Amino acid sequence: MSLNKIGQALYPLAGTLVLLACWHFYVIGFHVSIAVLPRPLLVWDQIVAARDVLLSQGWITLKECVYGFVLAFVLGVPLAVAVANSRILNQTFYPILIALQSVPKVALAPIILVWLGVGLESKLAIAWLVAFFPIVVDTAAGLRATPRDLLELAQSLRATRFQIFLKIQFPAALPFVMAGSKVAITLAGIGAVIGEFVGSSEGLGNLLLVANSQVNTPLAFAALFALAALGILLYAAVALVELALSPLLPPDARRA
Repeated sequence: MSLNKIGQALYPLAGTLVLLACWHFYVIGFHVSIAVLPRPLLVWDQIVAARDVLLSQGWITLKECVYGFVLAFVLGVPLAVAVANSRILNQTFYPILIALQSVPKVALAPIILVWLGVGLESKLAIAWLVAFFPIVVDTAAGLRATPRDLLELAQSLRATRFQIFLKIQFPAALPFVMAGSKVAITLAGIGAVIGEFVGSSEGLGNLLLVANSQVNTPLAFAALFALAALGILLYAAVALVELALSPLLPPDARRA
């Protein structure tokens, strides 16, 4: 491993330690109440004490995030392909997508809960709604950004539309697809927590609400750290997929 990559790994760790130190000395120096802001060590103790609860509730939230993201990807990529290659479909569906994205998902969540109930399905639907837009937009942008000279060359060689898509358009759009997926997987977590806030009896979002209602601030911060760890895990999983697909990426988009 090069020194540059070691430095890239150490910088976030150093930044985290600095923030934790500032947090600790702020609480100590200004005598902040535990109910307002607990010390980092108290939060850590709570994480250790409630690790079984955090893991079980985190598993529920993880499933909601993954299912919502997979559904957004499976439906979003084909729609992006259709929108990018058809002017009529672009003019038909793009305004609808923008309008749907402009509606706050917190406002849609109660309606979805009425339709689908308080089970996994409603959380999946909200996570899908949040994650759907960046996948469609980024994939469509990548398909439109395919170099024109490559398309003309393929057409001159009498390649079929499917061959052009498979060998030229899709590899050129793949960096955009992965960028949209990284945004979407983090947004899926937000959508799942919104669903748990509005109506649920399980998940990390519900655990956070219960901790706040009991003024158990260390547990609330433990749930927040669990949500942050979950987001990092999901983002890292997409990054690993991108690394595995790096041979298909254009040379300038590959990781160093």
